[in-house]
Amino acid sequence: MNLKEKLGRQIQLIRKKQRMTQEQLAKIIGVDPKSISKIEKGNNYPSPDNLEAIARVLGVSVYEFFLFEETKSVEMMKNEIINAINRDHKTLMYLYHMLKVL
Repeated sequence: MNLKEKLGRQIQLIRKKQRMTQEQLAKIIGVDPKSISKIEKGNNYPSPDNLEAIARVLGVSVYEFFLFEETKSVEMMKNEIINAINRDHKTLMYLYHMLKVL
């Protein structure tokens, strides 16, 4: 499972715990429900603004979307991040903007 899929899965789990539909969430943050679906399926990353809005509506911090169940060592996490950055310029830009939001 890649990062987009993990992030989408977390958003979906938290949304369902809040007993909120994709349509309700989409309406509150002002996006098309298909956008929420694509995010939750791991097809698209949310923009930093939308990620922040989703977190606010669901009553969690952005950080909580990245608390995946698997446990990895710090060294493994560093290596994965470095490999992702080295593979794709868009990933680097996305991570940079994510860090600015946090």
